Amino acid sequence: MDKSTLAVAVTIAFSVIGVTGDYFLKLASAREQPLRSGWFYLGFALYASTAFGWVFVMRHLKLATISVLYSVSMVLLLTAIGVGVFREPLSYSELAGIALAVASLVLLMRFA
Repeated sequence: MDKSTLAVAVTIAFSVIGVTGDYFLKLASAREQPLRSGWFYLGFALYASTAFGWVFVMRHLKLATISVLYSVSMVLLLTAIGVGVFREPLSYSELAGIALAVASLVLLMRFA
């Protein structure tokens, strides 16, 4: 596996870790004192844990590629958590936005 392929895999893995952190932050937000809950600290720790790996990723991919890949991964994963776990509804315009976000990633990866 070459380094750029590994960097893409690491970026997607960071998306999964970030979404897991978001899940815990969502749980914390339902508490009376969210910034003092264990869920908040767990979510914060998950976000902070990815900082070291970003240095590797940024050495091997363009920032534009990283940002689109990470953003689209986060959108898809957060949508799945919102709909699947928290039972949040999706509108047709939100679905269209998600489709356009994925299309932008395909274009960026093809021409970048």
